[in-house]
Amino acid sequence: MTTQERASIFATKPAVDDMAHDIPEYTVNGGDWDDMASEVEKLAHERIVVNIGPVHPSTHGVLRLIVELDGEYIREVRVGTGYLHTGIEKNMEFRTWTQGVTFCTRMDYVAPFFQEVAYCLGVEKLLNITDRVPDRASVIRVMLMELNRISSHLVAIGTGGNELGATTMMTIAFRGREEILRIFERITGLRMNHAYIRPGGVAQDIPPGTTDYIRELLPKCRRDINELQDLVLANPLFKARAIDISVLPLSGAMALGVTGPMVRAAGYPADLRKDAPYCGYETYDFDIPVADQSDAYTRTVVRFNEMYESLKIVYQCLERLDATEGEPVMVDDPHIAWPAQLSVGNDGQGNSLSHIREIMGTSMESLIHHFKLVTEGFRVPVGQAYAAVEHAKGVLGVHVVSDGSTRPYRAHFRDPSFANLQCAALICEGGTLSDLIIGLASIDPVLGGVDR
Repeated sequence: MTTQERASIFATKPAVDDMAHDIPEYTVNGGDWDDMASEVEKLAHERIVVNIGPVHPSTHGVLRLIVELDGEYIREVRVGTGYLHTGIEKNMEFRTWTQGVTFCTRMDYVAPFFQEVAYCLGVEKLLNITDRVPDRASVIRVMLMELNRISSHLVAIGTGGNELGATTMMTIAFRGREEILRIFERITGLRMNHAYIRPGGVAQDIPPGTTDYIRELLPKCRRDINELQDLVLANPLFKARAIDISVLPLSGAMALGVTGPMVRAAGYPADLRKDAPYCGYETYDFDIPVADQSDAYTRTVVRFNEMYESLKIVYQCLERLDATEGEPVMVDDPHIAWPAQLSVGNDGQGNSLSHIREIMGTSMESLIHHFKLVTEGFRVPVGQAYAAVEHAKGVLGVHVVSDGSTRPYRAHFRDPSFANLQCAALICEGGTLSDLIIGLASIDPVLGGVDR
């Protein structure tokens, strides 16, 4: 371009004000812009579905939670069970009535004695021997159940704290539980899965010196309960995470069949030990702890108070055991009881010499009768019965049906963990994902009892 041409262009360039009126305006629409706008609108309302489980530590077992999230908030919770199914109830139909104890003790493995007692109470109703069970056997049953209530609550509180990152809560709780497991091992030979409670009484009397041994360990257990309580209930972090979290109204608890510490924390003192006594509970002095609002914090408070009440009952049991030393612990019925009282040998291994001498040295009839009772079992009259106990987690019921044979026709359990899990959606929906963990821990489900 020549200099003359360039000069002519600049000479014809319009003024700035004139250019302002000539600038075109563009409106972008259609095509990709519409698609992008609609996608943004969808994303603004999208909810994410997350699977928590089926393996997750806060459940004390194998549970699947299907959680629908709106950001960090929970809009829907669905509980999926069955991942720990053992077929315990069905297996009991192929074993003798006594062998059934070996199965049901493995349901809620944190609190096995409650299943054993409930099942045996049902069988004793069918046998019509409820009033013939020796008092000493009933005292032993009560003592073991109350000790088991303490150990179960310690696991509930300790593991619940561990889910929040408070490992010290769990170590203190398990330290106290260890003292109780030592007692169980001394009496039954096992720390869990005891099969010690039998229809008609208990398998064997407590070893000599056991009451003094228990009195030595209980102060250590109380010390750990006190230390755990001081660490938990006044802790500002725990209070911030638990107070007004996972609230369960009393009306909701009643509608969903929730029992145990969860409903007592809502203010309703429902407890079968008072409402429908069994094993002589009406003769013991104890109170039913309650609170005014069932949230994660008050459920913890109620469990602490229940442990102290259980200690009161255990000390009463020790006094009664000292007063009834030497009395029978099995019903006096040769069709049910073995010819000789089963006891452990002095070396802690195998059966005692007195037991062997009775069934093998006294008479051939005793040996034959013992063999038939162990292998074939005793017959139970045709009928059905229901028995219930106040489990550490709520009402544990058992429905047993007999067709007159040596095996249960049907044995079905109403497990409190399964019933209490029905409130998971009620107490967790609307809260945050982090609150779901402590809410679930405050229910204290054990999946061995849920799936059975």
